[in-house]
Amino acid sequence: MDEQGEQLGIKSLAQAKDYAYDRGVDLVCIAPQAVPPVCRAMDYGKFRYEQDKRAKEQKKKQQTVEVKEVQLSCRIDKHDFDMKVARAIKFLQDGNKVRVCLRFKGREMAHQDLGREVVTKFQEACSEFSTTDKKAAMEGRQLIVFLTPLKTLPKKEKPAQESAE
Repeated sequence: MDEQGEQLGIKSLAQAKDYAYDRGVDLVCIAPQAVPPVCRAMDYGKFRYEQDKRAKEQKKKQQTVEVKEVQLSCRIDKHDFDMKVARAIKFLQDGNKVRVCLRFKGREMAHQDLGREVVTKFQEACSEFSTTDKKAAMEGRQLIVFLTPLKTLPKKEKPAQESAE
């Protein structure tokens, strides 16, 4: 194939090398497994540059999902709980997963039902913005739940601006 992609027909290796040398381009083997192998006369540096440019463009469009963590305790106060919920909702709106971790300290292990209530209440508070990946599970002394953002998230509410009249 020549620089414009037109087929030149079947040529010997020596003829193909001569053709590329006369035009000042590189001979690049595109499909070595084909019978006969398919080669193209092109500027290899330009070809690599275009490939890298395309790969970089695709990487930009790719969305990365991070896992953010929110830590709770059994004896969390109302205001602290509301702040943690607000933080988790912000993470979910940004498209990140949230790992809700409730650590049991000392004798709290005997009252795991209190911890499960706090986690359930947290899940319900975030239910408008997320779904639960799997049920709450104990890992050592921690109760852990993963929240995944919904595909169609409610839009972030902007504070209403008051007009001065």
